[in-house]
Amino acid sequence: MSDDTPRTPDEHGVPDPFPYMHPVMVDNYGKWDHHERPRPGVLHHVSKTGGEIWTVRAGTQRQTDVFTLRTMMDIADEFADGYIRFTTRSNMEFMVSDEAKVEPLIEALNKAGFPVGGTGNSVSMISHTQGWLHCDIPGTDASGVVKSLMDMMHDDFIKEEMPNRVRITTSCCQINCGGQGDIAINVQYTKPPRINHDLVANVCERPSVVARCPVAAIRPAMVNGKPSLEIDEKKCICCGACYPPCPPMQINSKESTKLAIWVGGKHSNARSKPTFHKLVVANLPNNPPRWPEVEAVVKKILYTYKDNAKDWERMGEWIERIGWPRFFEMTDLAFTKHHLDTWTGARKTMNQSAHVRF
Repeated sequence: MSDDTPRTPDEHGVPDPFPYMHPVMVDNYGKWDHHERPRPGVLHHVSKTGGEIWTVRAGTQRQTDVFTLRTMMDIADEFADGYIRFTTRSNMEFMVSDEAKVEPLIEALNKAGFPVGGTGNSVSMISHTQGWLHCDIPGTDASGVVKSLMDMMHDDFIKEEMPNRVRITTSCCQINCGGQGDIAINVQYTKPPRINHDLVANVCERPSVVARCPVAAIRPAMVNGKPSLEIDEKKCICCGACYPPCPPMQINSKESTKLAIWVGGKHSNARSKPTFHKLVVANLPNNPPRWPEVEAVVKKILYTYKDNAKDWERMGEWIERIGWPRFFEMTDLAFTKHHLDTWTGARKTMNQSAHVRF
């Protein structure tokens, strides 16, 4: 037996980025003077010291296999300077210090099936959650929705022809870790969980499940002589948070799992404050593998915005200017009961409206 003391885990947070950065970026850290975009998908940064670096951005499928990873690394070694990084939207970026390497690198990426673009006023890669592959609570496959939508928006990724940048997100559950976006495709559960009472006592730690509910709609119960759980359906907001710690509380089904489209969200503070996105279409079918109903709505919203917004207007800023009634009219979308906030905490929301006061 070894007498060596086990190594304690390193709990130091984010690793030091400098060992992974291109040498030009390390040498000029904090010294950059300006940057430009010579073409869609390419960034050119110039330092105050005269140093230059070109960044080539390409889209990926995010859920990456070993073969694809090796292909990316081979391209980085052969056509770039061996440095690559990934953005939060699953774009990969290759850094080169020689402008002569840019075009051969772009040709190699296109040949391998990685489109170059996603900069400036374009539709960047869709940020999304794990979906069926990794997540323990998915109602849909977020990466599948991304694949079908990006096939439709390929030209808008490789060109810079939108009024402003368009950030799209998808989320595979209603908790929405996909984040805010100009357009967001999120799951909505339309019915409370269906409980398999025979399995709850063997699978679930009931106090943890009760504590997980954000609206206190779950409580312990005895069902058929067995310890189980019950749901107050008047309180339940169908968020799905109870499913991961207790799979017998099944919330996914063809009838109860739908998709909703939200618009107008943004994280940036440029020109206007950050905003939450707002619901525009509810109850779209969760229809893999291509989700045609979702694609049709997103296409209608995106190209109505493209044809009618002013330069530099983000999606939410365009809607704020023309008004929501005009938005629904221009996109030919219906205003339904799903757009009315009927949750018990909605009084503050409704009192902010010019139409409803109580």
